[in-house]
Amino acid sequence: MSWDHPEIRALVDLALREDIGSGDITSAATVPDDRVANGRYYAREDAVLAGVELLPLIFEMRGGVDEIELLAKSGDSVSKDHAVARVRGRARTLLECERVSLNFLQRLSGVATLARKYVDTIVGTECKVLDTRKTTPGFRRLEKLAAAAGGVTNHRIGLFDAVLIKNNHITAAGGVRQALERVRDAAVPVEIEVRTREELDEALAAGAKHVMLDNLTPKQASYEIQYIAGRAKVELSGNITLDSIRAYALTGADFVSCGAITHQAQAVNFNFRINLL
Repeated sequence: MSWDHPEIRALVDLALREDIGSGDITSAATVPDDRVANGRYYAREDAVLAGVELLPLIFEMRGGVDEIELLAKSGDSVSKDHAVARVRGRARTLLECERVSLNFLQRLSGVATLARKYVDTIVGTECKVLDTRKTTPGFRRLEKLAAAAGGVTNHRIGLFDAVLIKNNHITAAGGVRQALERVRDAAVPVEIEVRTREELDEALAAGAKHVMLDNLTPKQASYEIQYIAGRAKVELSGNITLDSIRAYALTGADFVSCGAITHQAQAVNFNFRINLL
């Protein structure tokens, strides 16, 4: 994925139009049109940075900025008062882009920072942390990029790039075997959620190579993983928290997925300061 993806460009454009509308009347009234200034973005707390690569895109869309220097990149750990970017240009442009740029930095760095906490918690295990589709509508690609910046492995982007057969699919298909038979020749990864030992046996007999076990305790998950004995990759999911993720990772699971990485992330505080030339 790229920070310059067309869907991301469209979202940035929407954010600018949403905030600026017909024009920044405060800046227009108080700041001379020809005033040039420098601006710097600072972290106000320790964090994992994400989204700084959007700054050139934001200012490119508005024009009037002749110099942008990124002093850090997504995935970098930054400390309080660390400068992450510098811009130079028309003061009115800097002011009208201030809030939008900070909103992206704060939200995405919050996701990256929480993602890093989950990853750090299971260091030393063979398990990988996955993100989920529990993202802010419209922000899917950005939040996936931010999660990756924090060290998380991206799961599928949407319904279009991998098969994940869940309980409602099994019911609608008529059973585990029927669902798997219909995706036997799929050209994308295939995973199936199983709820019982009977469903697990049926999935393995039908050739499943990747299974999801949902809402088990670490003890229950360990027991099922021992039973699977390497016949399929195993993902654990369901209400997994920072306090519990290491216990799940130590069960022998290949993956642990955590929706909290995106839907419970708190924004990181950043500041933008302008100085006249």
